[in-house]
Amino acid sequence: MQRSDADSDALDRTSTLFEKVWADHVVVPETAETPAVLYIDLHLVHEVTSPQAFAVLRDSDLPLRRPDLTLATLDHSTPTTPVRTFKDLLVAGEDAARQVRQLETNCGEFGVDLLGFGSGQRGIVHVIGPELGATQPGKTIVCGDSHTSTHGAFGALAFGIGTTEVGHVMATQCLLQRKPRTLAINVDGVLPDGVTAKDLVLAIIGRIGVDGGTGHVIEYRGPVIAALDMEQRMTVCNMSIEAGARAGMIAPDDTTFEFLAGRERVPRGPDWDAAVARWRRLRSGDDATFDMSVNIDAAALTPMVTFGTNPGMVIGIDDPVPADGDASFRKALEYMQVEAGKPMAGQAVDVVFVGSCTNGRISDIEQAARVLEGRRVADGVRMLIVPGSEQVKAEAEARGLDRIVTAAGADWREAGCSMCLGMNGDVARPGQLSVSTSNRNFEGRQGVGARTVLASPATAAASAIAGCVADPRKLA
Repeated sequence: MQRSDADSDALDRTSTLFEKVWADHVVVPETAETPAVLYIDLHLVHEVTSPQAFAVLRDSDLPLRRPDLTLATLDHSTPTTPVRTFKDLLVAGEDAARQVRQLETNCGEFGVDLLGFGSGQRGIVHVIGPELGATQPGKTIVCGDSHTSTHGAFGALAFGIGTTEVGHVMATQCLLQRKPRTLAINVDGVLPDGVTAKDLVLAIIGRIGVDGGTGHVIEYRGPVIAALDMEQRMTVCNMSIEAGARAGMIAPDDTTFEFLAGRERVPRGPDWDAAVARWRRLRSGDDATFDMSVNIDAAALTPMVTFGTNPGMVIGIDDPVPADGDASFRKALEYMQVEAGKPMAGQAVDVVFVGSCTNGRISDIEQAARVLEGRRVADGVRMLIVPGSEQVKAEAEARGLDRIVTAAGADWREAGCSMCLGMNGDVARPGQLSVSTSNRNFEGRQGVGARTVLASPATAAASAIAGCVADPRKLA
């Protein structure tokens, strides 16, 4: 049904950003008995969660519905040492090598654009989408990966899906979805010096808990969010899933448009102007209401670090680890070998990892390099710096950041997911403590028996230099 201008204006005023994008993509409305049918604009694919879905298409003699709306890359299983032969793939293990080869076969058979080892555009799926301009405001974006919420930084509705759902999108370009509720997180004030977007999102998760966003799409709002650049916004939205949310979104603005302008897959000329005019309407109306709202005072924040085995177990770097009588809490402290009442600062560090879809972009590497420049990684500490894509790697090397990193004694690696999930040859040994810029600190996430402290790139680099969890502000 065609809406009048008056009706459209009313909806603009009363609808949230999420509601606008949702309404634009509903093919069949939900009922009490059935979910909505939601159209998907972009399907991102990697080697880990796609093999079974491609097999379903093959076994059912079905074509891929929209190869032109599907983009694949190699990221999870790929070793971060140079890959020149199939033997090199085996560094990551036989399973990883098989996954890579299978994706190459599947993409060739079904006509999917694959950013493989020979591509200068290959990288972590949530890094390359924005780099190429495939991620755009107002799109629905899915991937068989939890951290698809990253793309919400552009005003897209982006979320992870399971392997069965991957098959549904491949066959139909649609998904069955129940409409989530809405949660506004308003961030006021100004971020203090030395406090980053990673610290902000960890503080948010600590405030609302790992299930605080369950059943909701989060919209991050307020002057602090508006002041973030796009890479910082991606860091915030990336970790929405760690608060249990279905997705995280930030309204597009001039910062968004400046980032996208001229990228490979965005419109050109008059089509670009029309797109920007359309995207400017993608913001919550003045009369929009949210199901929940949380206010955060950015001025009160300090560098944040986790102390337990989920991202919600987080404190300021100089704050004491809290005491709690809960059995699972005590189990987490025991696993992490930390003591209630003492800060995380000073805890001995074995491994430091800078990278991942959370913090593997050029600004993240710059942040770490500023701390490392003119200093040395502590004896006995292994530090890996892993660019999120081939483009990030090339830009970092053009700026000389790789030379700063290696002069400090850190390892400069090839693009990939690396230590984020410990499935590609980059792992910590049992009992080792890793300070990581990734997004999850679950038991064994970075290797069997490994312990993970989540932190910003600056905190990670400061910890590598000090040989213990350290406040980057004290090295400024």
